[in-house]
Amino acid sequence: MAQLECIIEDTVFRNEENGYTVLEARAGRQEVMVVGVFPALTPGEQVCFEGDWVEHPQYGKQWKATGCQLRTPTSLLGIERFLGSGLIQGVGSVTARLIVQEFGLKTLEIMTETPERLSEVSGIGKKRAQQIAESFREQFAVRQAMVFLQSYGVSPALAVKISKRYGDRVQQLVQENPYRLVDDIEGVGFLTADRIALSMGISQDSEYRLQAGIKYALRDAAGNGGHTYLPKDQLLYHAARLLRVDEDMLPDSLVRLLFDREVVLSELNGEKCCMLPAFYYAEREVAKRLHMLMQSAQVVLPQAVERDISDFEKRNHIHFSPVQRNAVSEALKSGLMVITGGPGTGKTTIINCILSLMGKDVLLAAPTGRAAKRMSEATGQEAKTLHRLLEYTGDEEAFQRNEENPLECTCVIVDEMSMVDIFLMRSLLRALKPGTRLILVGDADQLPSVGAGNVLGDILKSGVIPSVRLTDIFRQDEKSLIVLNAHRINQGEMPVLNQKGSDFFFERKFHAEEAADTIVGLCANRLPKFLKSKSAVQDIQVLAPMKKGACGVLAINKLLQEALNPPKPYKKEMIFGETVFRVGDKVMHIKNNYSLEWRCESTGQEGLGVFNGDMGFVLDIDKEEKVVSVLYDDDRHVEYMYQQLEELELAYCLSVHKSQGSEFPCVVMPVVGGSNMLLNRNLFYTALTRARKLVVLVGREEAIAAMVRNDHIAMRYTALRERLCEMQS
Repeated sequence: MAQLECIIEDTVFRNEENGYTVLEARAGRQEVMVVGVFPALTPGEQVCFEGDWVEHPQYGKQWKATGCQLRTPTSLLGIERFLGSGLIQGVGSVTARLIVQEFGLKTLEIMTETPERLSEVSGIGKKRAQQIAESFREQFAVRQAMVFLQSYGVSPALAVKISKRYGDRVQQLVQENPYRLVDDIEGVGFLTADRIALSMGISQDSEYRLQAGIKYALRDAAGNGGHTYLPKDQLLYHAARLLRVDEDMLPDSLVRLLFDREVVLSELNGEKCCMLPAFYYAEREVAKRLHMLMQSAQVVLPQAVERDISDFEKRNHIHFSPVQRNAVSEALKSGLMVITGGPGTGKTTIINCILSLMGKDVLLAAPTGRAAKRMSEATGQEAKTLHRLLEYTGDEEAFQRNEENPLECTCVIVDEMSMVDIFLMRSLLRALKPGTRLILVGDADQLPSVGAGNVLGDILKSGVIPSVRLTDIFRQDEKSLIVLNAHRINQGEMPVLNQKGSDFFFERKFHAEEAADTIVGLCANRLPKFLKSKSAVQDIQVLAPMKKGACGVLAINKLLQEALNPPKPYKKEMIFGETVFRVGDKVMHIKNNYSLEWRCESTGQEGLGVFNGDMGFVLDIDKEEKVVSVLYDDDRHVEYMYQQLEELELAYCLSVHKSQGSEFPCVVMPVVGGSNMLLNRNLFYTALTRARKLVVLVGREEAIAAMVRNDHIAMRYTALRERLCEMQS
């Protein structure tokens, strides 16, 4: 294989998903174009590419690389360009120049062996010197790992995670057992580990491989389907398909996993079921703690409750229905209570009554920042996200509030319970003292949590815990159709469309491309005028059922960004992968990051943790240091380094799942048809209940009718219901 020694000049194109890159480079005095799959390379780096020359029909002569070896820059300019490339946290081109001016050709040696000397450079303090040194070491480890892993098809993003986890032992550990990647590295699927293993010569019937496939089938069922277990027969079937082996080869491997306690076998409703230990113990603990809360209820005299409710009605000039009155009464008398109902059924009024009667020693919480903010506005009392209430420490599932340090309160009320998964529920229950009341509020007809489990649904189905279902609509003025239509859809009836003077409209468009163009026009021009809105980006939210296609999240986000926040000479922007981030963009954080720092602009408070679903706006972009600043809805200011941008997405258009827990003045939704598995009544209902003032549907009546008819809800295999019933018996 031929080799080409180069110095990198610039990156012309890079796909962050698969690592395919087009580079401008210099080989001696010759300028060359290099194409291939390799790690992110920066200007100034010296690289030896393996490969050969090819003639591209459009772009001419290119070097097609099949691999690369990284060389340490040896010239002052090369070192400076490498350090200032943006890959090293805290170093831009100006800082890089100062470092090289201080240390010259010994710069990289000093950064490797005595990095504390970076504080000798003007403007670099001890804390920043440590940050730069750590980032520098990390980048070198990442590069070595990526060169090793690239030949096995590992994407650059995953190679970074593998390097962080294993450090300089990447090659040794991966060669010993590639399947350990599936257990150790979030985001590494079985197929990636399997590709590495098979290319290393590990046999298809290896016990390592069979056991890894079974465990991954369970993990995949949890991650993609929300299941906490699979029936044994289904597990073996799915694992056999994944492994491309006969099912007969798997029972012995499953027995070994059971013996080693890496999988748990239970019998549920007469069926043998397999679970990962984490889910098995989480559901059992949640059931046990819920039962304990019911057992430790404080005694309240019924006569006092009825009198207090009547006094509240008089003070607020309202009259509770018998069901609403019963909900308040049971909440005050029970240690544990569930209140469920659709929009407009009076859940907020009931919460306000409970707050009034219980006094100030009540804590309010919700799963997301937007849901907590909405709860605060509705009650006039502070509501926190569950993570902030439990005081997360920076590590996943690690909270300062727990059995040893419980919450100091008499009652906790949690809204939007449909979004709470089994692990977050367990953390909440661990933080409650015996005798603390817990009131769970939510809409059981909405989509279940993104995380595994079906907490609200299982609690209601068990019949073990006191609950009240609200069905009568109270929040309804004569002209509003949003609430009425949500309930019609939930009952399998077509919504009323385009009634004069209403807040629910439909625009007929037969083709997806037409619908997408109409949505852009609505958001950019017509709706802001109709709503008399000062900020279309803030007040109007597009919700799409699917990610791909002409009316999918990805395509509509690009169209809306171009229309609502177009590029301008003075407007800063930064490209990450295929996404352009621009000052003023509406964005969403898409993955829980327990260590990301934030600062509250209004209070000066600082903390850790930004979570999946948090929404905000790009406040500033520092192109020099490659930092994107985002201001979130709850006034938290977060700075994203370049590599952290993988956790950020444009949010002009959201998937319906991502919108859970939020409420928007206006919701626009494409209804153009698609997969029956996805486009169902449950999803449609969830989307419409996100709107406060206006709903606009764009597409075809047939697509609306199909969603209303489709009452299929993907079944979740969860065991909390059975565990609760076991505790009761």
